[in-house]
Amino acid sequence: MAVEIKYVVVREGQEKMSFASKKDADAYDKMLDLAEVLSDWLTQSPIALEEGQNDVLAMWMAENKDVLSTVLKSGKLPEQGTVMAADEASETISEEEVSDDKVAEHPRKRTKAA
Repeated sequence: MAVEIKYVVVREGQEKMSFASKKDADAYDKMLDLAEVLSDWLTQSPIALEEGQNDVLAMWMAENKDVLSTVLKSGKLPEQGTVMAADEASETISEEEVSDDKVAEHPRKRTKAA
């Protein structure tokens, strides 16, 4: 019989993601915290987004915080090779739709257990 340690990120009573390492679980939890703050900030925007779009945009911005930081610091997009490498490094699951609004939910990153 094998014993496996699993780190689970839980938000508002729901299991969001499971990880094999505490470091990965903490990083994902921190990204969710950032997405929540960004979502709150986006609601103060003068642009009215449909219900659910704030959360999707906030999650995307949190997942791409390094690129966003580079853009904000330099005022330029990073080289295309750098952006493509970051995209290839992250695995995503397929998109799911929100029931009533037909707004696509942003894919979540998955980490495989060892």
